[in-house]
Amino acid sequence: MTIVPLSKVTVIGLSADKDGLIDGLQRLGCLHLIRLEDPQQDSEPFVSSRPIEDARKALRYLGDVRRRRHQTRVDAAFDFDRLIAEALANRHAKREAEDRLLALEARLRQLEPWGDFVLPALDELDGQRLWFYRVPQAKAKAFRQALAQLDTPWQQLYESPRHLYVVLIAAEEPDPAALPVARSRLGSESPATVRRQLDAARSALEEVEAEHERLSRWIFLLSRHLARAEDAQARAEASAMTRDDDNLVQLQGWLPRRELPRLEAFAAARGLAWLAETPQPADAPPTLLENPPALSGGQDLVTFYETPAYRDWDPSVLVFFSFAVFFAMILADAGYALVLAVVVGLLWKGMGRSPGGRHFRIQAVTGLGFALIYGILAGSYFGLEPPAASPLAALKLLDLNDYDAMMRLALVVGALHLLLANGIVAVRATGVAGRARPVGWMAVTLGGFLLYLGAGTAWGPNLGVGLGAGGLLTILLLSSERRISHPADLLLRLLDGLGALTNISKLFGDVMSYLRLFALGLASASLAVTFNQLASQVVQSEVVLALPIAILILILGHGINLMLAVISGFVHGLRLNYIEFFNWGLSGEGTPFKPFLKKEPVS
Repeated sequence: MTIVPLSKVTVIGLSADKDGLIDGLQRLGCLHLIRLEDPQQDSEPFVSSRPIEDARKALRYLGDVRRRRHQTRVDAAFDFDRLIAEALANRHAKREAEDRLLALEARLRQLEPWGDFVLPALDELDGQRLWFYRVPQAKAKAFRQALAQLDTPWQQLYESPRHLYVVLIAAEEPDPAALPVARSRLGSESPATVRRQLDAARSALEEVEAEHERLSRWIFLLSRHLARAEDAQARAEASAMTRDDDNLVQLQGWLPRRELPRLEAFAAARGLAWLAETPQPADAPPTLLENPPALSGGQDLVTFYETPAYRDWDPSVLVFFSFAVFFAMILADAGYALVLAVVVGLLWKGMGRSPGGRHFRIQAVTGLGFALIYGILAGSYFGLEPPAASPLAALKLLDLNDYDAMMRLALVVGALHLLLANGIVAVRATGVAGRARPVGWMAVTLGGFLLYLGAGTAWGPNLGVGLGAGGLLTILLLSSERRISHPADLLLRLLDGLGALTNISKLFGDVMSYLRLFALGLASASLAVTFNQLASQVVQSEVVLALPIAILILILGHGINLMLAVISGFVHGLRLNYIEFFNWGLSGEGTPFKPFLKKEPVS
């Protein structure tokens, strides 16, 4: 809901206490560091004796185990590097064992149609060889005709609905051009030999998996030591960002203003000098967003696409609710909303294990609440309408099949969304030009909207044309920030205004883009009705097992439709915020605030 105000702080201490200073600031955990020195080519950041990236890979691999062992939490003999090596070696062995198992299974499937055979030695056939051919049924006739011309002994061993399995006896391979199919290369091993190899491969894979499970008992200690190594690497990188003349060390960063008392206490305890400054126009502070936990899902959606600039505003709350509205209009069915609510309820506890999951489940409940209300207003329950005399029928206020009304609703939502974006920009802007542009576009949007809604009325066209013309004139005459120091500057200001007016096509396209809410909602509702009709026709027919087939059509049909509606709701609900709303409401992209803090829990 807000962008946290920051101060630019400079901390100065003795070079002899540099390590203690950096460690203390890391424990403080609220400073976004600024690099004061260019990185030296001969300086290397801290790394463990085994790269930290390998440790992350090992931890991810150990976490992906079927059954996790009881965790060892204290072990003085724990060897961080050895465990990483063992885990990665086990991962490599597991991949090789799985690949060999798959290869042997494919090999056995290739050999089984030929029967349980053992190839004789070459001297037993008096120099003759066996040549194997798997012939598609479509080429069987041509293959027999070719064999007749070759005058080569052959035998059909097996016939399936799709293939013939034929073996030829010849000293040399028959001419490939004379036969319509290429020969099958079966190798020299018999099916019995491959089965033995397959059993050995399964045993080897089980042993590797058992080792994987055994290593999982070290996950806690590995994660703790990994955090410790990452903290050490972060301190080394922070040390490289300081300015040090061997007497004094200087460190600079961005700090939330509310944290200044903590920094003051830290500096007093360590005898440090420090200075806090307000950001200057030439500075580019990072952006720290802060929202109530219940609305932080909107912040996650915003930062997934971009981080607003520090001097901009935080759209998280608006995105939180606008995404919920757009998702509801695209889902357009109360029955689907209830099904998704059950799914969220089943996953509720699991999503509560991480901050992102907790944020998402609140966002999901809000979106499904809006979807349920919208579905009730639209009178759609799995594509069915409630009986005319029922209480639910009295709540139906929208007709999804009234295309004109639903298009107007989608355009109203889009116009309000863009009016809100421009309105916020106008309120926050300074100077005439900064306010004239968004106010002018708001007037143009309202004017065009009144022309559309007020068609056929006495007041609509006149009011719409007046607002639109006034908005265009405002943009033309007042949107330029060019100073007038010469008569020619007046002409240049008009040219600037004409350039700004070219955004009218962008405004029209962005408003029209909200028609996707109508189109996708209509598509979802139409598919639901279509699957209901198909199931009804099957039930009314004399088909055997009509009822089970109809139920299957309903389950698969509504399942596919629900999946498509959810995907469309996410993609287009986010797109309308990211593209249309952000283009009019945000001025640029910022840098996320990354505090210099310890990952290892501080005991």
